[in-house]
Amino acid sequence: MSESIRIGLIGAGENTRVRHIPGLQAIDGVEISAVANSTVESSQRVADEFGIPQTFETWQELVASPEIDAVVIGTWPNLHCEVTCAALEAGKHVLTEARMARNLDEAKQMLEASKAHPELVAQIVPSPFGLECGPAITSLLKTHFLGDLREVIVLGANDQFWDYSKPLHPRQDAELSGKNTLALGILHESLMRWAPEPVQVFAQAELFEPTRPLPEENCFVEVGVPDSLQVVAELKGGVRCMYHLSGVTLFGPGLQIHLYGSRGTIKVEFVDGQEKVSCGRADDKELQLMEIPEEEKGSWNVEQDFVDAIRGNKKVSLTDFKTGVKYMEFVEAVSRSAEANAPVTLPLES
Repeated sequence: MSESIRIGLIGAGENTRVRHIPGLQAIDGVEISAVANSTVESSQRVADEFGIPQTFETWQELVASPEIDAVVIGTWPNLHCEVTCAALEAGKHVLTEARMARNLDEAKQMLEASKAHPELVAQIVPSPFGLECGPAITSLLKTHFLGDLREVIVLGANDQFWDYSKPLHPRQDAELSGKNTLALGILHESLMRWAPEPVQVFAQAELFEPTRPLPEENCFVEVGVPDSLQVVAELKGGVRCMYHLSGVTLFGPGLQIHLYGSRGTIKVEFVDGQEKVSCGRADDKELQLMEIPEEEKGSWNVEQDFVDAIRGNKKVSLTDFKTGVKYMEFVEAVSRSAEANAPVTLPLES
């Protein structure tokens, strides 16, 4: 590898432009050398905007380039497996956008490819929910503030897909986004930083708005992902967990995670990029807003963590491929349960 880490971008959507490019360009010794976006024209626009010296017509050409040391994959999940495996085979470090893949089989392929190249870094962009308040919550849990964890509530209900006249969103296209429904995967990943793993799920899903317009083809198409999902789960140790995911809920609760224990309660609300933590115990009259000192807050360090791992300064913690397969297995189990209208036990049989 050259003295500088030379990074190629495959896909340059909003998260890549807002977070990854500025984050990487702020790190000494890191150069974003090339970009391959969905079209030649869009690649050139990104290159011009951010001063990236080279564009490629295809991601395959970028991956094959000997002048690239690492790739950042900012596409929809439909390309994550193929690009990741090809990049690792070509000797490139990989940071891929979440969700890890469309389904569990693809996620396992990615994990096996990373195991075949242990000298290379393989990282998934982590769920951003809980990155700021996470360290404080983890510290609180270590003091046994909750006592024994008994129940968990995960809420991800809003009106993002309520208006059926709006065009089909990529997240509603199973071919692009896979089996993940709404915010299920991203909230479950955050929850697993604080709670035990699931051992059984029972899910029910509904699609209230089955078609959406596709303006570029002047037609309506079928939606491939449910817009309402409820999951009852058992976590290790007998913890009971309920998930309510919906994209068609007017004035819904938004995104929240609740932890209920034998001695206390912790509620986390994610609102407009802010994380609000409330907690209380039996002798409190009501939940109290948790004031987290600035020095104890976590932050978005994805790009720095990726570079540090490449340089051998640390190992990937948020999120490695093994962890990614775990949340993909949960997503798969939920999908199977909803299809069969029956409980599914975890871990899934190979």
